[in-house]
Amino acid sequence: MQPIVNIAAKLGLQPDKLMFFGEHMAKLNLSALPPKNVRPKGKIVLVSAINPTRSGEGKTTVSIGLAQGLARIGERVALALREPSLGPIFGIKGGGTGGGRCQLEPSTRINMHFTGDLHAVGVAHNLLAALLDNAIHFRSELDLEHRQVFWRRVLDMNDRSLRQAVIGLGGRLNGVPRETGFDITAASEVMAILCLAEDLIDLKARLGRILVGFDRSGSPVTAQSLQATGAMAALLHDAILPNLVQTTEGVPAFVHGGPFGNIAHGCNSVIATKAAAAGADWVVTEAGFGFDLGAEKFFDLKCRSSGLWPSAVVLVVTVRALRVHGGGDPSCPGCIEEIERGLAHLQHHVHSVRAFGFEPIIAINQFVGDTQDELSAIEKYCAELGLKTALFTGFIDGGAGAEALAYAVTTATSESQPIARYLYDLDDSPEDKVAAVARTIYGASEVEFSRVAKKDLERIRALGYDRLPVCIAKTHLSLSSDPAKVGHPEAFPLPVESVRIAAGAGYLLVMTGDIVTMPGLPHDPAAHRIDLDGEGGIIGV
Repeated sequence: MQPIVNIAAKLGLQPDKLMFFGEHMAKLNLSALPPKNVRPKGKIVLVSAINPTRSGEGKTTVSIGLAQGLARIGERVALALREPSLGPIFGIKGGGTGGGRCQLEPSTRINMHFTGDLHAVGVAHNLLAALLDNAIHFRSELDLEHRQVFWRRVLDMNDRSLRQAVIGLGGRLNGVPRETGFDITAASEVMAILCLAEDLIDLKARLGRILVGFDRSGSPVTAQSLQATGAMAALLHDAILPNLVQTTEGVPAFVHGGPFGNIAHGCNSVIATKAAAAGADWVVTEAGFGFDLGAEKFFDLKCRSSGLWPSAVVLVVTVRALRVHGGGDPSCPGCIEEIERGLAHLQHHVHSVRAFGFEPIIAINQFVGDTQDELSAIEKYCAELGLKTALFTGFIDGGAGAEALAYAVTTATSESQPIARYLYDLDDSPEDKVAAVARTIYGASEVEFSRVAKKDLERIRALGYDRLPVCIAKTHLSLSSDPAKVGHPEAFPLPVESVRIAAGAGYLLVMTGDIVTMPGLPHDPAAHRIDLDGEGGIIGV
């Protein structure tokens, strides 16, 4: 690893612009951040994917590899990626810093606590919860209705036993008993706010707008009315500053913010993306899970809020994911028929990318065991769709295995900035906004709103929140809301169970299917394999 001062110098950043966390990690000081209303010069490349298997398809690895490939062909490049959550690290996926020769470094520190951003988000979120219950306990003038409080607590760990809880037991001194629960920190609205805020003023304004519940007359109660904004902002004073690290081959990487793509908007912070684009000619960023989740939210939420817009879209495809979407077993190679059936799933995602005005560049992420016939079948199909493809072998070959993809990106990107194109207008009704995403991006035939969801929408309209964009929480394993419906399901309804108001983040959170905001650990969690070696080093991540 290179000293972080050397990495910063590649972006024109002097040591006095950095807050150091040892020799290899730093945060940018406030004075180093680009002005809010200035559009940075760097071209943004969005990396997304088809719907993944439970193990993921290497989207982060491809993003890191592409950045290293661009550096190898002489481009000035930086990464803008999300921070890993401890939940998946100890759960089913393990670490979130790439793999092989395409990793973020120091990978172990980034995976384990990093610079403390997720902890700061969790404490700020839980401070608001504590102030809320304190106001209920002392029967403050806000006259909170404890049965109309929906601000839960958060924890950066998968723990299904905390999804539903009863607090305030044990007598009057312990508060007012009520039902509540925990979400994972990556699902916190404070995390979404951190990633969408453009400066400290914007951060405080968004925190103040957080809606925590209602009083006995039905009027909304916010973080501002609880006098929580200042203390929450103070806890996030350092967390809002983007983190600078490096890749295996010394490419600068801003790693900042970690909202989940299936239950939040799945993108790294606006501040980090703009910082990267201010110092580099190319910025490689990714959006969580498949294009139907993270990428749609990247466009309709992050770009709409910030004024950013990418210059190119890369869509990651793997043989094993296409096997699954073709009805096969991801670990059993050799059946071309399964791949060919799965290509209908790829075609749908291509249609979704085109809905935003882009021709995707297909990155075929090659795994050990993929056959040449399988890879050729993907390349032939993409050629029939008129798409550029590039075989990616970065896991084994590092940046050298991404040069073909890097050239494909640079040659496919025009000099003029593409015009922003969203799926819906803010003046559309919430129902029409959800339908636009469901029909265009998921392929749903209709949207079915539950009785609870309809009541939620009535309240949303009455309170004047109906102009907010929508953030749809949905399984990442299927285009539909049912994880078992792999491939290209057709004529399916999208069930909407509830609609929550995330006024601080600036969107309506639409809950579909059986989505949960606190994941659980698998039967054999990755935590079983994580340990300290004899020299105090962390192993197994």
